[in-house]
Amino acid sequence: MDKKKEVVRQALADGDGILRLAPTWVPRAFCIPGGRLKLHPGDLYALGKHRGGIDERWFNSTTKADNGPGTPEDEGLSYIAAESRGQEQRILLKEAVELMGDEIIGQQLMEEYGCWPTFSKFFDNHAPLPHHVHLNDEHAAKVGSFGKPEAYYFPPQLNFTKGLFPYTFFGLRPGTSKEQVIDCLRRFDAGDNKILELSQAYKLEPGTGWYVPAGLLHAPGTLVTYEPQRASDVSLVFQSVVWDQPTPRELLVKDIPEKYRHDLEYIVSVLDWEANVDPYLAKRYFLQPVPVKDMEEMQSEGYIEKWIVYGSEFFSAKELTVLPGRTVTIRDDGAYGVIVVQGRGRIGPLAVEAATMVRYGQMTQDEVFVTYHAAREGVTIVNESRTEDLVMLKNFGPGLAGVPGLPE
Repeated sequence: MDKKKEVVRQALADGDGILRLAPTWVPRAFCIPGGRLKLHPGDLYALGKHRGGIDERWFNSTTKADNGPGTPEDEGLSYIAAESRGQEQRILLKEAVELMGDEIIGQQLMEEYGCWPTFSKFFDNHAPLPHHVHLNDEHAAKVGSFGKPEAYYFPPQLNFTKGLFPYTFFGLRPGTSKEQVIDCLRRFDAGDNKILELSQAYKLEPGTGWYVPAGLLHAPGTLVTYEPQRASDVSLVFQSVVWDQPTPRELLVKDIPEKYRHDLEYIVSVLDWEANVDPYLAKRYFLQPVPVKDMEEMQSEGYIEKWIVYGSEFFSAKELTVLPGRTVTIRDDGAYGVIVVQGRGRIGPLAVEAATMVRYGQMTQDEVFVTYHAAREGVTIVNESRTEDLVMLKNFGPGLAGVPGLPE
């Protein structure tokens, strides 16, 4: 334990409170990767086709991916990449928080949660995902977990093509009855159960996003998506066939207690019914970026920063653009993870640059974690390009309620 603490302390010292993280790639057996996450095309099935294609990259994660039997113990978990005594050392961010959480995420989060209770990811799929739902706290507790709200932002830098279906289904059409949904679930093993006929799709646009509370059905489209979320991986898949690909029934009941796995009324009870049939669903959950302060004032100081995810007590996110050749110091109220999506420069003393092409297992310089005290003292960021913006996405955990300028 002392040796691990020594590695973390050295990493904190070398980065002035900023930790460099290694890429965390996650496969999904039921998905076909879209190939836009900068992972080398030859490595999309680096873990074997039985594990599925790599269509996700997780950031600042202390949450294990729930990929069923055969999942490695560290799948989905982020590693700190540090130097100690002249050699590269790796330690899980989860372990570092357990050892030195007050210094990394702050005393308040450690006292309230005892962990880093959020993470973010990119997901990139060749075809749409099935209509599915994440559990709320009440239902998740019955399978030893907790609820999973999430949010979406569609980075323009990764959406140079919108894929096959740049639309996402959300919720159910107003007037839909619970019995209609139950009928769809009864037909789960008989081909397409046609649940999408009860829903409606919304066109996705790069540079915008959505908030997806626990209990809301959703079938994500084919834009590359930045997804801050609560640190959980519980879900139920309600759609039996998606893009001509059958969905295993196990995905409908994987987070349902054994005694309820054939109780369709119980399964439908996990839905937040009012949210799903709300005629003003888009008005409530569509997210337009909101500048953190006056645009002209920010540009004169060399940057543009916008809230891109808001509306949740558990997480939020910003997009920060540092203009070419400029140096800025940015202060925030809590720890956060960073992924650089465009440009090159420095965050504190650490060099950063957006990835162009990454081999599986290769280190990058595009991801860091800014610890609590460093964030509050202010992080100096340098854009070393004379022509290109330096753009990064920053996701925060809970505890920012009441921060000036944070939209509700």
